[in-house]
Amino acid sequence: MSATTPPATLAALPLGDDALILSHRLGEWAGHAPVLEEEVALANIALDLLGQARALYTELADVLGSEDEIAYLREERAFLNCQLVEQPNGDFAHTLVRQLFFSTYQQPLYAQLATSLPLAAKAVREVAYHRDHAEQWTLRLGDGTEESHARTQRSVDALWRYTGELFQPVEGLDVRWADLEEEWDAGIREVLGQAGLAVPDSPRHGAWSAGAGRQGVHTEPFGRMLAEMQHLHRSHPGATW
Repeated sequence: MSATTPPATLAALPLGDDALILSHRLGEWAGHAPVLEEEVALANIALDLLGQARALYTELADVLGSEDEIAYLREERAFLNCQLVEQPNGDFAHTLVRQLFFSTYQQPLYAQLATSLPLAAKAVREVAYHRDHAEQWTLRLGDGTEESHARTQRSVDALWRYTGELFQPVEGLDVRWADLEEEWDAGIREVLGQAGLAVPDSPRHGAWSAGAGRQGVHTEPFGRMLAEMQHLHRSHPGATW
């Protein structure tokens, strides 16, 4: 990257990577969702996120190349997405808790960025739907059967350690990070409380927590996912369809 590239432009990369990787994870549910309606809902959310990634990558075209080059030709360490979005889908409860944690962060983030990031004003309306969808399913699963409650609680406990990274400041973004985290924490605690789910006691920051995705350090499943995502493009470089 050029040393003269404005930080605000470079800030589009981690946001775009978040959206792209979560979009791909949700796309893995195609043909596997528990009910037909969710097949469509998860696909629509994935498409929304893919659109966000494309818009953000477009801002980087003069620096990193086309959106396809940014998505398919970078190595693992060049991706700056948070580790939360790269976590495997697991079961349906795991996917919905991951979506709850991320969309509860992304909606107020885009609300703060609505006047400075062209994409944000439009995307914040999309993310409001993503968040509502995740909240409704968390309530349904948490307050459902003994089995659905247990699965959802395990998902909350497993993913909690990845949420602290969401609030690490990103250079170039004019965001009130402390306010963002406070709003996220209040929103998550409200939903979990209504669903009869316990908020984990473990810290989201510090040595126990995860989170170096913004520095290009990722969890083991990410490498396998990336290889699958990039395989076709790398196998047929320059192909047109």
